[in-house]
Amino acid sequence: MDLDQTIGILASIFTTVAVLPQIIKAVQTGKVNDVSPWMYIILCLGVALWVVYGILKHDWPIIICNAISLIFNGIMLYILIRSNHKEKMIPSKQ
Repeated sequence: MDLDQTIGILASIFTTVAVLPQIIKAVQTGKVNDVSPWMYIILCLGVALWVVYGILKHDWPIIICNAISLIFNGIMLYILIRSNHKEKMIPSKQ
């Protein structure tokens, strides 16, 4: 394996798993008030486009890494949407 491949693999791993600490924290604490759902919507759209790009180029590393990233970011987006929906269902104490 040459240096280019090593750097590409490491970059893919880091960017793919970057959201995992946020998912873990959200699941453990149940708190996502300060996390923007719009950031995850835009990120999911961008990553989905990377998957399409990989498909068009027949580039399996791009397809696989971004598909996994899309799943992870989609999970976080689901957590955010579910949390926001629950907050709207609970009457506020004022």
